Amino acid sequence: MSDSRKRYLLIVNGKSSSNPELREAVQSARDRGFTITVRATWEGGDAAEFAEKAFSEGFTHVIACGGDGTVNEVVNGLMRVAHDQRAALGIVPLGSANDFATSVGLPLAPGAALEAALELRAHPIDVVRLTAESGDEQAISYYVNMTTGGFGAEVTSSTPKMLKRMLGGGAYSLMGALKAWRHKSYRGTLHWQEREESASLLLLALGNGRQSGGGQVLAPRAKLDDGRLDVLLVKDFSSVWELPTLVGELQDFPSEGRYVHYFTAPKLTVTTRPDDEPWPLTLDGEPRRHERFTVEVVPLALGVLLPEECALLSANDRH
Repeated sequence: MSDSRKRYLLIVNGKSSSNPELREAVQSARDRGFTITVRATWEGGDAAEFAEKAFSEGFTHVIACGGDGTVNEVVNGLMRVAHDQRAALGIVPLGSANDFATSVGLPLAPGAALEAALELRAHPIDVVRLTAESGDEQAISYYVNMTTGGFGAEVTSSTPKMLKRMLGGGAYSLMGALKAWRHKSYRGTLHWQEREESASLLLLALGNGRQSGGGQVLAPRAKLDDGRLDVLLVKDFSSVWELPTLVGELQDFPSEGRYVHYFTAPKLTVTTRPDDEPWPLTLDGEPRRHERFTVEVVPLALGVLLPEECALLSANDRH
C-alpha cells in the first residue's frame, strides 16, 4: 500500500495524552505528509470502541499508544470486526511493563516507536481467544501476548500502580518476592489434545508471546505465527528444600520435569470443582477470575507492525 493511501489512527491512553515526545513526533510526521488522527481514551472500553470503528471510518492502521492493557483493549476492538476489516496494528509503548513491545523488539521511546510504526510492514500473527463459562453464559476476550494464572496473576494484579510507575518491571519482581513467602496454589483439571491432568499449580502461563509481568520470560520458545500456545505449568512444592529443583527446572523449561511442564497445544481448557477457588488470571495485564475457561489460537488473525528481524516470527527461526 502506498503511503498516500495509509491513514493512521492513534489511540492514546488518556493518562499519556500529554506526553511531549509523542506530541512532537506526531507533529513531525504530519509535517512530512502522514495522515494521522489522534484520539485519547477517557474511560474503560474507549480504546476498543475506537479500534472497532477504525476501518469503517477509513483508517488503514491503528496505533495503540499505552501499556499492555491498552494494546489488549485495541486488539479486542479489532477482533470484533471481520478479518478483512481489521486495520493493521502498531504499538507505541507508554506503560510500565510493555512486555509485548519489548519482546518483539520495538523501540521503547515514544518518538522512535511512532517512526517505526509509520515505516514497518504488517506481519500476520495469531491471536488467542479466551472463552470463560459461568453457568450458561460465555464471555469471550482476546490477547496477543500472554495469560498467566494462579500465583503469577496474583502478583500482576496486586502490584500497586504507583509502585509500577516508580520501579517499572522491577515492581513485579518485588511483589513476587514478598508473596513467595506465603505462596498459594490453585487446583484445576486441564484438558489439551488427548490429555487430561488434575493438578495443584503455582503458575499457569499460556503464551502467544514470551514474557509477562514486567520482563519475566515464561514461554521462551513461543512464536507469534505458529498456530500454537506455549504452555507452562509450575506445580506446587511441599517444602522449601524443593525450591532449588523447581528453580533449576525453570532455567531449562523441561517438557516433563518434576515441577515444571512446558509444551505446546492449539487449545487448552481449565475447569475447577465447586469447592475450588476461581482462578485469578491476567490477560496482557488485565486481571479477572474464572472457574472454567478455554484458550484457543485463532491463526494469523491480525496484521501487526513488527521488525523484519523479530525473533518471534517463524521465518526468523534459526533452530
